[in-house]
Parts: sequence; structure tokens; C-alpha cells
Amino acid sequence: MRIDVLGAVRALRDDGSPVDLGGPRHREVLARLVAAEGRMVTTDTLVDDLWTDPPARAVGALRTFVAALRRALEPDRPPRTPPHVLVTEGPGYALRLPREDVDVHRFQDILLRARRDPDAVTDLDAALAAWRGPAYADVPDSAWAQRERTRLEEWRLEAVELRARVILDSGEGAGLVAELGAHVAEHPWREPAWGLLARALHRAGRRADALAALRRARVMLVDRLGLDPGPELRRLETDLLSESAPLEGAGTTWNGPGVRLGPRTTVDLARTLALAGGDALVRSRRDRLAAVRAAQHTGDLRLTARIIGAYDVPALWSRADDPEQSRAVVAAAEQTLTALGPDGPADLRARLLATIAVESRSADLSGTERGRALHAARQAEALARDLADRAVLAFALNGVFLQTFTRCGLATARDGIGAEIIDLATRHELPNFAILGRLVRLQSASALGDLDTAASHAEAAERLAATTEAPLVPVLTGWLRARATATRSTEPGGPSAATAAEQYRTAEDALRTAGMPGLHRGLLALALLGLRLLHDRPAPTDPRLDWGPYRPWTRPLVLLAQDRVEQARTALATVPEPPRDHMQEAMWCLTARAAVHLGERTVAAHAEAALRDAATEHAGAASGMLTLGPVARYLAEARACATAG
Repeated sequence: MRIDVLGAVRALRDDGSPVDLGGPRHREVLARLVAAEGRMVTTDTLVDDLWTDPPARAVGALRTFVAALRRALEPDRPPRTPPHVLVTEGPGYALRLPREDVDVHRFQDILLRARRDPDAVTDLDAALAAWRGPAYADVPDSAWAQRERTRLEEWRLEAVELRARVILDSGEGAGLVAELGAHVAEHPWREPAWGLLARALHRAGRRADALAALRRARVMLVDRLGLDPGPELRRLETDLLSESAPLEGAGTTWNGPGVRLGPRTTVDLARTLALAGGDALVRSRRDRLAAVRAAQHTGDLRLTARIIGAYDVPALWSRADDPEQSRAVVAAAEQTLTALGPDGPADLRARLLATIAVESRSADLSGTERGRALHAARQAEALARDLADRAVLAFALNGVFLQTFTRCGLATARDGIGAEIIDLATRHELPNFAILGRLVRLQSASALGDLDTAASHAEAAERLAATTEAPLVPVLTGWLRARATATRSTEPGGPSAATAAEQYRTAEDALRTAGMPGLHRGLLALALLGLRLLHDRPAPTDPRLDWGPYRPWTRPLVLLAQDRVEQARTALATVPEPPRDHMQEAMWCLTARAAVHLGERTVAAHAEAALRDAATEHAGAASGMLTLGPVARYLAEARACATAG
């Protein structure tokens, strides 16, 4: 049995004949399990990934798809015997196939070997030839599929460049000119690719063309991005002009994808890239996990602890961009912490505990996991204070901040944490944490409705970002300004609601390419809903709006806006308690508003109890990015509904 996803999803028997996998949903279930790389995927996750708006019998439909896939993949399995390929595991399912029997896993393993051993690069020819089109080509454009396509396309481009580099390093490569020319035409922002093209042209005896290629790269980078070429392209141009010997060995010091870096260097590079956002941030997360796994393979416990704890990139949002990867990092940190034991080096233990707290984003946790993460945050803070290590303390306080969403109404507590982070970072020259502290205080001021203070923290963060090359900061502060415009649109003589909506859309355009899907997904739809609620208008019903993770709490109001009252009542009855995250006050307020309109007194009372401690805050504004208006308004409505009659 072989499964291929580098192109359309398909399964082939050992004789090469195709397996009838069924309809599109069947193939999507199989594809999602392939993407999990053997890990269990919960039923809830599969339902959320398969349906933007899950039907009432989504779980039953999922089980039907799984049963059909099992029959297709193991047609000879006797009745009532457990499956061996698509297995039930805990609350979900997992795919159990050797990695060499799945094309994407085979490709990844070949690339990892080629990174370490240039002699293994010959296998890349076959691995690259296995690509029949975009990964998961026939799977709907859902969030998980987009994420996987982006990740795997980056791996494919890395494989193309690694293969070319090794061939050029071996003294060959004149025949790569056409291939690399097409590569840079399609991906003009990849600096290492321009260097490889120049080397191939030089190898083909075309020195003038090689110099022209480097100059095209320079013009493009300066004119389009305002960036000078990196040191490798500059060195290569110098070597070409002087015809010096290092040109032929240029690939041995290249710092692009595929270079054989040790885990320390890899995690340092990943840490730097994380602050750049966009594709660099996506790659940073991937390289960080690769460095952790490489360190684990060495068997050096302290090295592994240092690699895990070295990625102290400030984190602001309570929902992970890649939850599966975050869980993998947390698992590695917990395993290493256990192996070190309570008598292990305090600085390593503090960083491991801080990593657990930061990577355990509260929106993605069960109650038990939340308790472990909060305990880790407190331990990390205590150890860091005993050590008097200010850098570790700033990292630990980042973890403490991310675990302060245990209930509604804690904006003031978070503001205090932000103030201490700023103080530490300013006195000890930790500029990235100074930015974090400003953004934490921005969020807190926004939650408390103090827009002037929030704006001052935004400006301070932007000044720091201008000197530390942190392009994500203006993306976030742009949302704060849109949130402020939304509030002012309710005031006499203020901007119109249309102006606020347009600002939200402009902020959305900037966020779309920032590499932060955990923050991006559903945010615009929620912001537009909040704007309508500020003006006492019904929820937006545009079917193109992506409600992302907020759909269960917004759906009753959307149905009410469509006059589908009984369906709204049914939807409200199934609304879960909100995750303990930046948006919990907003989700409770949406629940309260729907309960009031439907006269559901018990639900209204439950929402009112949850919101009491947030009476002085603004719903959704803890994000610093949008607002649904004062919580007090929703509290009063919910209290009146709960006590009516």
C-alpha cells in the first residue's frame, strides 16, 4: 500500500493499481491524517478542519468516511478485527503506515538526510520527481491544507536549491542554468537562488551573464524591498569580478536552506527569523522544531535543554499558529525536564519551564493542560527570580502573561506584568521583550477602554520596532487604530461605521501575509460583527466571511440576522464555554446577546456570572485589535433577561 499527496491525493496497491478512496471528503480525511505524520487527530479537530460550518451530524458523517476508508485501504481485513492502517486512538484517529510508503514523508526524510550528507543528494532527483503538482491538490482550500501546502512548498524549494548547491560544489552544474533561471523567475525573492544561478552561469563559461544576474538581483531587492543583497551575494559578485578561487567553493559557506548547520546555529537563526514575520516566521517555527529533534538525536540532554530554551521569541497571542508543533515542543520540553530531574541546572530548568508556559497557548488547552502550563509558568518565574537572570525572567514573565486568561476580567493584572517586562527589558537591553511589554500594556489599556494610553504604547512599540527590525509591530498597531476608529464611530461627529470597516479591512490585508494564522483566522469577521453590535445592527451574513475558531459563538447571532430563530436556538444550546484566551469576554458577550434575544434565561444567567469580574472592561478589546463595546452593556442585558418573569 502506498499513499501519495504530492499532487492529487491517491492510494496505490502494491501492484500499482489505484484504490478507490471514495468522494472528496474521504480523500480529505485521509489527507488530514497524512499531514499529522502518524500522530492522533481528535474527532473534534477533524470536524473543524473538514467543515467551516459543521452540520448537526458531522461526527456521524466523519465516522462514515473513516469506515469507508478502512474498507478501501484494507479490503481483505476480516470482519470485527481491528484495522491496522487507519486506527482509532483515544478520542480520534491516526494513520499507521511506514514513512517510506507515504510520498510526502519519504520526501521529507530524503531532504533531511541530504542536509546532513551531500552524498545523499542523488536521492533528491527521485524525491523531486515525485511531485505531481501542489501538495494535497484536490483538497479544499481549508486552513490546515493551506498551512501544509505552504510548508511543503518551502521544503520543495529548499530541495531544488540544495540539489543545485551540491552539484555546483562537486565541480559540475553548467547544465543547471535553464532550471535555475526558471526557478528565480518564479521565486525572485530567494536570494540564495540568484547566487546558485550566477554560479551555474559561471560554470557554463558565461561570466558576464553571471554578473548580470547578480546585478538584476540587486536592483530587484533594492527597488522592490529597499534591501541590499546579503553578504553571500556580495561576496560572490566580488569573486566573479576578481575571478578569485573562492567562487567555486562558495556553496560551502552558504547560509540558505539546506546548509548543514548544527542545532545551536539552526535555533539561533530560527530565533532571528521569527521576528521578521511572513514566510520567515513560518520557516522559523519549522527550523526551530528541526533543531530540537536534531538535538534529541544527539542524546546530549543538556544540549537538548539549551536548544529548546534558546528560542525565547516573545509571544503575544493566546492561540498557537501551529498547535501540533507547539504540542511537540511542549512534549520535548517536558521530557527533557523530567530527564534532568529536580537537581538539574536551574537556568536550564527555568528556560524549559518558560518554554512550556509560552508554547501552551491557553486557547488550545484542556483543563488539565492549563493547570500544568500555569504551574510551569509559576515555577519558571520563581527560578528566574532566584537566579537573578533578567533575560530568563523576561521569558518566564512572557509565560506568566500567556497563562493569565484563567477567567474574565484580568486586564489590570496583565498590565502589571507588561510594566515589569518593560522595566526589565529597558534596564537590561532586551529590545524584543521591551516591544512585548508595550504590546501587553497596549492590550490591557484597550481592554480597559483607555485608548489614549493604548495609543501611546503603540507609538512606543513602533519606535522600538523601527530600530530592531520588527515588521510585525505595525501590523498589530494598525489593528489598534482600526479598533479606536470603531469606538469613535459611535460618538457624535465621529468617523462613519464604513470608515471603521475599511480600516479593519486594511489591517486585515497586512495581517494576511504576516505568518500568524492563529491570530489571523476569523479576526476580520469578528471585528465587523463587533462594529455592527456597536451600532445596534444585526450580525453580518456574508457567506464569504471566515469566522474561524469563533464560529460556534457567532453562529446564533448570524442565524438570528437571517430570521432563522429556531436554528439559532439550537445553535445556542450547543455553544460551549469559550476558550480561556484573549477573546473569552467577547465570546461570553456574544452568548449573552443571543440568549437575551432568544429569551434563554438560564444561558443569560450563566454568561452574566462569567462576565461579572469584567464589568469595567470592553469585550474583545483585550486583543488590542477590535471591540464589541463595553461589557457592562451586555451584563445589564443578561441580568435583566435572567431575572425576568
